[in-house]
Amino acid sequence: MNKQRLNRLKICLVALAFIFGFLNPLKAQLNKAELIQIIIYHCSTDSQVLKTERYLEQAFLLALHQSKINRVGVFKPLDFEKDKRIMVIIPYQSFKHFTKISALIKQDKQHLQNGKAYLNAAYNASPYDRMETIFLNSFFKEPVLKKPNLSGSIKDKIYELRSYESATELLHQKKVKMFNEGGETEIFSRLNFNPVFYGSVISGSKMPNLMYLTSFENMDDRKAHWAAFSADNAWKKLSALPEYKNTVSKNETTFLRSTSYSDL
Repeated sequence: MNKQRLNRLKICLVALAFIFGFLNPLKAQLNKAELIQIIIYHCSTDSQVLKTERYLEQAFLLALHQSKINRVGVFKPLDFEKDKRIMVIIPYQSFKHFTKISALIKQDKQHLQNGKAYLNAAYNASPYDRMETIFLNSFFKEPVLKKPNLSGSIKDKIYELRSYESATELLHQKKVKMFNEGGETEIFSRLNFNPVFYGSVISGSKMPNLMYLTSFENMDDRKAHWAAFSADNAWKKLSALPEYKNTVSKNETTFLRSTSYSDL
């Protein structure tokens, strides 16, 4: 092998080492990215709410906890009298993990006993009008659902669930890139938004779409944080980039409060 070919080989080996050195941490991040399930119970009566909440508190969450899933959030909209939705947010290691846990819970005798009023409800006395499920892949920059670091009372804490729909899949991918590579998640963390999760919707009624949940001590605290975000130089620079223009076609915000039995 002549000297020139040997030098080329050395260059190729160095390049491969660099590429794999870069990809391995990224692969590790992707491998630990959680699957997030959001279950939404749509209720219209107090009786339905009572039956569903008893099931969640006394049967379903207990079964999840026994399966070592201990970061389950249960939330209600602020104006629950007008908007009787109950949202359950559950992190799984993967879709395989979700199917395994779901199968175990369906066969769990304690779960079946504790939840029998809900599970065996009559057709004309259902515990909800409709049940909706959304699945999300966590962003690789924020791969794990987190418990927020809040100290206020449960009646004051505010959780803000945002849904960003895009006109096309490509525009959705660009918005996700804005959060990840663009550094939007880093801005939220630096400004102490107490993010719970960020995820790209892979199954749901509104797609293409991403969703994320932030948390605050109270509504005034929330307003102060968003004012700081709007004034942040890094955000101004990021939002001015042409590649991220028109990536969101619809922005929906829901203010939530956690229930007394929520893990979050």
